[in-house]
Amino acid sequence: MISIKSDREIELMKHAGHINYLTHKLISENIKEGISTKALNDIAHKFIIDNGCKPSFLNYEGYPASICISINDEVVHGIPSRRKLKNGDVVSIDIGVEYKGYHSDSANTYIVGSASKEIIDLVDNTKKSLYEGLSVIKEGAKISDIGRKIEDFAHQNHLSVVRELVGHGVGSDIHEEPDVPNYFTKDIVKLKSGMVIAVEPMLNLGTRHIYMVEDGWTIKTEDGKPSAHFEHTVLVTKDGFVILTGE
Repeated sequence: MISIKSDREIELMKHAGHINYLTHKLISENIKEGISTKALNDIAHKFIIDNGCKPSFLNYEGYPASICISINDEVVHGIPSRRKLKNGDVVSIDIGVEYKGYHSDSANTYIVGSASKEIIDLVDNTKKSLYEGLSVIKEGAKISDIGRKIEDFAHQNHLSVVRELVGHGVGSDIHEEPDVPNYFTKDIVKLKSGMVIAVEPMLNLGTRHIYMVEDGWTIKTEDGKPSAHFEHTVLVTKDGFVILTGE
């Protein structure tokens, strides 16, 4: 069931979103060649806990870390490890923060050091596709409008859209109804003021097809080409939206 959030719930989610934003900011300052993904995970974990919140992903359905770190051809759900970042790596960081039982969910993709124009465009255009999707959000808009905008922008820029993974509602659970696909569907569900959703395009440089590796979590592109991921948790309003995971 799709829930409409009360003023109290929205305030709690705003705080969870603010800590999420600050965690991303801290991580961005520490992403550099030679640092391990586990070290980044530990930095995020400590910051979230020190600010009176909990990492939403830790032990969620058995996930063994506090944040997801996916590199190059890893689309999402990469597990932090002793693996060290290298120059040219495309690094997607997905963070969930819980505050007093309510969640926020946000992702950013970074490039370590230098990269080709093709890679830079992949990251830039995936971020732009997120804001293309957000641009249509307001009460009365259809969820399918979001996916249409993202998909059209992605294809205009010669990127493919992962279809097996979608955005979602957010609230007292990190993943709630409704699904928010990054491609056009015939879904006629309409947005209502007070809904909170996560919009999260995952775009690939090559084919859209993906597979899961043996760890049961990490999703990779089938052709081994890089992927990028951006996400915001947003509150739907009568006239538009408010980003809860922004500054």
